[in-house]
Amino acid sequence: MGAELRSEAGRVTVALRPADERSRDDHGLGSGLAENRPLSRQNVGNCYCGLVGFGRSAAREVPFPPCALALWGCRISPKKSISRSTQIATFADLGISKSVVDALRARSITEPFPVQKMVIGDALAGHDLLVQSPTGSGKTLAFGLPLVDLIEPGTGAPQALILAPTRELASQIVEELAGLAKARRLRVAAVYGGVAFGPQIAAARRADVLVATPGRLEDLIQRRDVELGEVEFLVLDEADRMLDMGFRPAVDRIVARLPRGRQTLFFSATLDGAAGQAAREYTRRPRSHTYADPERAAADIQHRFVAVESQSAKLDHLVDQLASEKGGRSLVFVRTKRGADRVVKRLRSRGVDAVAMHGDKSQRQREAALARFERGDVLTLVATDVAARGIDVPDVVRVINFDLPEDRAGYVHRVGRTGRAGRTGTGISFVLADQMGEMRSIASGLGLEFDAQFGTGTGAAATTAVGAAPPRGQDPAKPRSRRRRRRRRPRVAA
Repeated sequence: MGAELRSEAGRVTVALRPADERSRDDHGLGSGLAENRPLSRQNVGNCYCGLVGFGRSAAREVPFPPCALALWGCRISPKKSISRSTQIATFADLGISKSVVDALRARSITEPFPVQKMVIGDALAGHDLLVQSPTGSGKTLAFGLPLVDLIEPGTGAPQALILAPTRELASQIVEELAGLAKARRLRVAAVYGGVAFGPQIAAARRADVLVATPGRLEDLIQRRDVELGEVEFLVLDEADRMLDMGFRPAVDRIVARLPRGRQTLFFSATLDGAAGQAAREYTRRPRSHTYADPERAAADIQHRFVAVESQSAKLDHLVDQLASEKGGRSLVFVRTKRGADRVVKRLRSRGVDAVAMHGDKSQRQREAALARFERGDVLTLVATDVAARGIDVPDVVRVINFDLPEDRAGYVHRVGRTGRAGRTGTGISFVLADQMGEMRSIASGLGLEFDAQFGTGTGAAATTAVGAAPPRGQDPAKPRSRRRRRRRRPRVAA
């Protein structure tokens, strides 16, 4: 193995020509050198070296300690070291290879998002991760870039498996990663329901990175059309929703088929309850990262709750909201598939162009509806919770809960689709008289308080600041006490 040392701008670069194909070194840096094997990524120091591979290996930014380079007869002054905590400004600083950085730059992506700064270094170093991050925070690249950089092309079987709850999300992950993977001659494929098996099977067998929904992947496994024995990296994206949708048994069976030595990256909007339990079972000695608290209201989202008289009156309020706040995309949530179609039909009868997206639509219909929404051909999309899991449109200006979500987590997932990437947004919820308790629970959990407008036609602007007392002297932000009243025992005569 030949080595060439050069130093520039505080960065030390070592060019190596490996004697064989790169493999993981689970025994530390020293054994890799002694046996003349290509080196693995070990997070063992604060001195960063560019490991430039040849042939099938691509450029690398790998952390190595000064003592490791001394084995080649090289000495490094402490002045050459780079502090990870103070000098991370670009993807190259995080350790992403030049070819991938160039591919990012071609898409005008030059500066990593906060969650990417948190996660990428640990992922490249081989750690299992628990990442609590809301939708729209940049998490796809947070797990996608390390995968693209770590995987070697041409093995003939999937080396990375990304599980996603819906076909829309799976499709968008592939779209996000395909161009970057191409920079390293990697293939990315998706398998999900609603389309024919044949083309997906052919693509999955050739893929280096496989993105899948649990149901369709299990079908292919049972048919023996996909082998997972070479998977080194597992990503669970939006894991909490995947479990909420009832996929836990399927995910358990899939994970049981994977090699025990894999690296697992677990991404979820919350790590409480079932999601937290699954995270502990699927990972080993993970490092945890939290980017923003999904249980708190985002500072750039205004929350409004509109008191409505009846279910039939909601449509009038919806039309009024869309008419009074023209411009920009609106995402309207309903609870049922029929409800989505009904709302779209009635909106069109009022002159509002809208499209519906739900599970009874074919894959082609759903993709067409989403494409029209993304292009701006239609500015109102009416969707159910499950169908909306794959929607990742950055400039949604308002989310309208035509039907109130069932709980606070559902509210966070819905409203979190506006106010992204530094933009402002509005979350509007229609509240029936018998839903006041649900509204109080959501608001109190998010730290929201109401101004004096509540109960009026314009709704209430809920803020984190203390507002005026709402009507009737009640504070809807405070939930009712759930303590049971004690029954008075009858006095027994002495």
